[in-house]
Amino acid sequence: MAAKRILFLAGDYVEDYELMVPFQALAAVGHQCDVVAPEKAKGDQIRTAIHDFEGDQTYSEKRGHNFTLNASFADVDPASYDALLIPGGRAPEYIRLNPRVLEIVKHFADANKPIAAVCHGPQLLAAAGVLKGRKSSAYPACAPEVRLSGGEFVDVPIDGAYTDGNLVTAPAWPAHPAWIGQFLALLGTKITL
Repeated sequence: MAAKRILFLAGDYVEDYELMVPFQALAAVGHQCDVVAPEKAKGDQIRTAIHDFEGDQTYSEKRGHNFTLNASFADVDPASYDALLIPGGRAPEYIRLNPRVLEIVKHFADANKPIAAVCHGPQLLAAAGVLKGRKSSAYPACAPEVRLSGGEFVDVPIDGAYTDGNLVTAPAWPAHPAWIGQFLALLGTKITL
Protein backbone atom coordinates (compact mmCIF):
# COMPACT_ATOMS: atom_id res chain seq x y z
CA MET A 1 0.00 0.00 0.00
CA ALA A 2 1.33 3.42 -0.91
CA ALA A 3 1.46 6.00 1.88
CA LYS A 4 -1.44 8.42 1.80
CA ARG A 5 -1.14 12.19 1.77
CA ILE A 6 -3.35 13.63 4.48
CA LEU A 7 -4.28 17.30 4.76
CA PHE A 8 -4.97 18.71 8.23
CA LEU A 9 -7.00 21.95 8.48
CA ALA A 10 -6.06 23.82 11.65
CA GLY A 11 -5.72 27.29 13.13
CA ASP A 12 -4.78 29.03 16.35
CA TYR A 13 -6.22 27.35 19.44
CA VAL A 14 -6.86 24.07 17.71
CA GLU A 15 -7.12 21.38 20.39
CA ASP A 16 -3.58 20.27 21.20
CA TYR A 17 -4.15 16.49 21.45
CA GLU A 18 -6.53 16.47 18.48
CA LEU A 19 -3.82 17.92 16.26
CA MET A 20 -0.60 16.48 17.66
CA VAL A 21 -1.67 12.89 18.43
CA PRO A 22 -3.15 12.08 14.99
CA PHE A 23 -0.33 13.98 13.27
CA GLN A 24 2.28 11.87 15.07
CA ALA A 25 0.35 8.58 14.88
CA LEU A 26 -0.38 8.85 11.16
CA ALA A 27 3.18 9.94 10.38
CA ALA A 28 4.51 7.04 12.47
CA VAL A 29 2.77 4.53 10.19
CA GLY A 30 4.17 6.20 7.09
CA HIS A 31 1.56 8.70 5.95
CA GLN A 32 2.53 12.20 4.81
CA CYS A 33 0.68 14.68 7.01
CA ASP A 34 0.53 18.33 5.93
CA VAL A 35 -0.87 20.79 8.45
CA VAL A 36 -2.09 24.15 7.18
CA ALA A 37 -3.92 27.14 8.63
CA PRO A 38 -5.57 30.00 6.74
CA GLU A 39 -3.35 33.06 6.27
CA LYS A 40 -0.29 31.13 7.46
CA ALA A 41 2.69 29.67 5.61
CA LYS A 42 5.02 26.74 6.09
CA GLY A 43 7.24 27.44 9.10
CA ASP A 44 4.68 29.67 10.84
CA GLN A 45 3.44 28.55 14.22
CA ILE A 46 -0.06 28.15 15.58
CA ARG A 47 -0.94 28.03 19.25
CA THR A 48 -2.89 25.12 20.64
CA ALA A 49 -5.29 24.75 23.54
CA ILE A 50 -5.75 21.77 25.83
CA HIS A 51 -9.35 20.89 26.61
CA ASP A 52 -9.97 18.71 29.63
CA PHE A 53 -12.98 17.15 31.31
CA GLU A 54 -12.79 17.93 35.01
CA GLY A 55 -16.39 17.64 36.18
CA ASP A 56 -17.55 21.11 35.14
CA GLN A 57 -20.59 21.75 32.93
CA THR A 58 -18.26 22.01 29.95
CA TYR A 59 -14.60 21.34 29.22
CA SER A 60 -11.86 23.49 30.70
CA GLU A 61 -9.30 25.14 28.46
CA LYS A 62 -5.60 25.67 29.06
CA ARG A 63 -2.79 26.97 26.86
CA GLY A 64 -1.13 24.17 24.93
CA HIS A 65 1.98 23.99 22.77
CA ASN A 66 3.08 25.82 19.67
CA PHE A 67 2.86 23.75 16.49
CA THR A 68 5.00 24.59 13.46
CA LEU A 69 3.07 24.29 10.21
CA ASN A 70 4.77 22.10 7.61
CA ALA A 71 2.82 23.36 4.57
CA SER A 72 1.38 26.66 3.31
CA PHE A 73 -2.36 27.22 3.10
CA ALA A 74 -1.99 29.27 -0.09
CA ASP A 75 -0.34 26.31 -1.86
CA VAL A 76 -2.97 23.67 -0.99
CA ASP A 77 -4.27 21.69 -3.96
CA PRO A 78 -6.86 19.37 -2.40
CA ALA A 79 -6.75 17.11 -5.48
CA SER A 80 -3.19 16.14 -4.50
CA TYR A 81 -4.34 14.73 -1.13
CA ASP A 82 -5.89 11.36 -0.37
CA ALA A 83 -7.68 12.30 2.85
CA LEU A 84 -8.66 15.17 5.16
CA LEU A 85 -8.39 15.46 8.94
CA ILE A 86 -10.12 18.19 10.93
CA PRO A 87 -9.09 18.53 14.58
CA GLY A 88 -11.34 20.30 17.06
CA GLY A 89 -10.81 23.07 19.56
CA ARG A 90 -11.70 26.66 18.82
CA ALA A 91 -10.12 26.79 15.36
CA PRO A 92 -13.06 25.24 13.45
CA GLU A 93 -15.35 27.98 14.77
CA TYR A 94 -13.52 30.73 12.91
CA ILE A 95 -11.70 29.00 10.04
CA ARG A 96 -15.13 27.98 8.73
CA LEU A 97 -15.59 31.65 7.84
CA ASN A 98 -12.87 31.31 5.19
CA PRO A 99 -14.45 30.46 1.79
CA ARG A 100 -11.33 28.57 0.64
CA VAL A 101 -11.50 26.31 3.72
CA LEU A 102 -15.08 25.41 2.79
CA GLU A 103 -14.07 24.73 -0.83
CA ILE A 104 -11.35 22.38 0.38
CA VAL A 105 -13.78 20.49 2.63
CA LYS A 106 -16.30 20.21 -0.22
CA HIS A 107 -13.61 18.79 -2.51
CA PHE A 108 -12.95 15.87 -0.14
CA ALA A 109 -16.66 15.22 0.38
CA ASP A 110 -17.53 15.43 -3.33
CA ALA A 111 -14.61 13.13 -4.23
CA ASN A 112 -15.66 10.65 -1.51
CA LYS A 113 -12.17 10.75 0.01
CA PRO A 114 -11.73 9.73 3.66
CA ILE A 115 -12.52 12.54 6.12
CA ALA A 116 -11.85 12.42 9.87
CA ALA A 117 -13.30 15.12 12.13
CA VAL A 118 -13.25 15.23 15.91
CA CYS A 119 -14.84 17.37 18.62
CA HIS A 120 -15.67 20.77 17.05
CA GLY A 121 -14.29 19.66 13.67
CA PRO A 122 -17.79 18.83 12.36
CA GLN A 123 -18.49 22.58 12.52
CA LEU A 124 -16.46 22.78 9.28
CA LEU A 125 -18.46 19.94 7.76
CA ALA A 126 -21.73 21.66 8.67
CA ALA A 127 -20.55 25.04 7.34
CA ALA A 128 -19.42 23.41 4.07
CA GLY A 129 -22.85 21.83 3.67
CA VAL A 130 -21.56 18.26 3.44
CA LEU A 131 -23.51 16.69 6.33
CA LYS A 132 -26.95 16.61 4.71
CA GLY A 133 -28.23 13.05 4.96
CA ARG A 134 -25.08 11.92 6.81
CA LYS A 135 -24.54 10.64 10.34
CA SER A 136 -21.93 12.43 12.42
CA SER A 137 -20.70 12.47 15.96
CA ALA A 138 -19.17 15.64 17.41
CA TYR A 139 -18.65 17.31 20.74
CA PRO A 140 -22.22 17.28 22.13
CA ALA A 141 -22.43 21.10 22.10
CA CYS A 142 -22.08 20.89 18.28
CA ALA A 143 -25.08 18.55 17.92
CA PRO A 144 -27.44 21.43 16.96
CA GLU A 145 -25.11 22.42 14.10
CA VAL A 146 -24.99 18.86 12.81
CA ARG A 147 -28.80 18.71 12.86
CA LEU A 148 -29.32 22.20 11.40
CA SER A 149 -27.06 21.30 8.48
CA GLY A 150 -29.25 18.32 7.63
CA GLY A 151 -27.15 15.67 9.34
CA GLU A 152 -28.09 13.17 12.00
CA PHE A 153 -26.15 13.60 15.23
CA VAL A 154 -24.86 10.28 16.58
CA ASP A 155 -24.32 10.37 20.33
CA VAL A 156 -21.44 8.00 21.05
CA PRO A 157 -19.48 7.67 24.31
CA ILE A 158 -16.62 10.15 24.79
CA ASP A 159 -14.17 7.39 23.86
CA GLY A 160 -16.18 6.18 20.85
CA ALA A 161 -16.20 7.04 17.16
CA TYR A 162 -18.66 6.60 14.32
CA THR A 163 -18.04 5.86 10.64
CA ASP A 164 -20.57 6.73 7.94
CA GLY A 165 -19.15 5.84 4.53
CA ASN A 166 -16.03 7.98 3.99
CA LEU A 167 -16.61 10.00 7.18
CA VAL A 168 -15.34 9.12 10.66
CA THR A 169 -16.21 11.40 13.57
CA ALA A 170 -15.77 11.40 17.33
CA PRO A 171 -16.76 13.60 20.29
CA ALA A 172 -13.30 14.44 21.68
CA TRP A 173 -9.68 13.35 22.15
CA PRO A 174 -10.47 10.46 24.55
CA ALA A 175 -11.79 8.73 21.40
CA HIS A 176 -8.39 8.70 19.67
CA PRO A 177 -7.94 4.90 19.71
CA ALA A 178 -11.36 4.35 18.11
CA TRP A 179 -11.30 7.44 15.85
CA ILE A 180 -7.77 6.99 14.52
CA GLY A 181 -8.33 3.24 14.20
CA GLN A 182 -11.47 3.76 12.10
CA PHE A 183 -9.70 6.42 10.01
CA LEU A 184 -6.81 4.02 9.36
CA ALA A 185 -9.37 1.49 8.13
CA LEU A 186 -10.80 4.09 5.72
CA LEU A 187 -7.28 4.81 4.52
CA GLY A 188 -6.68 1.11 3.94
CA THR A 189 -3.76 1.13 6.37
CA LYS A 190 -3.10 -2.27 7.91
CA ILE A 191 -0.89 -2.61 10.97
CA THR A 192 0.22 -6.11 11.90
CA LEU A 193 1.80 -7.21 15.14
